[in-house]
Amino acid sequence: MINRIVVGAGYGLKDWIAQRATALVMAVYTLILLVVLGALAPSGYEAWRAIFSNGFMQFMTFLFFISLFWHVWIGVRDIWMDYVTSSVALRLVLQVFTIVWLVGCAGWAVQVLWRL
Repeated sequence: MINRIVVGAGYGLKDWIAQRATALVMAVYTLILLVVLGALAPSGYEAWRAIFSNGFMQFMTFLFFISLFWHVWIGVRDIWMDYVTSSVALRLVLQVFTIVWLVGCAGWAVQVLWRL
């Protein structure tokens, strides 16, 4: 059995980069959405539907949601690992609940986006 002693700057670097990357994707999407909304100024349901029925906006919105869910997963998982120290079983249950919830939200996002 290999005993790994975690020391140094490499621990958690992938999660740190993933959170920054997902935050960047969400920021870019927000800017795109603001430009589109500023240019089109939708006033009714049909105008909003036309914006989000465009393939590009559907893809960007889906990418935004996937980035959001991944960003949330990293943050909530770290909260469970940092603050639920009394019971490994409880931490596992909370992590599984979080995963199931986020996968369900992703499925709902797909359903909403492609049902337009």
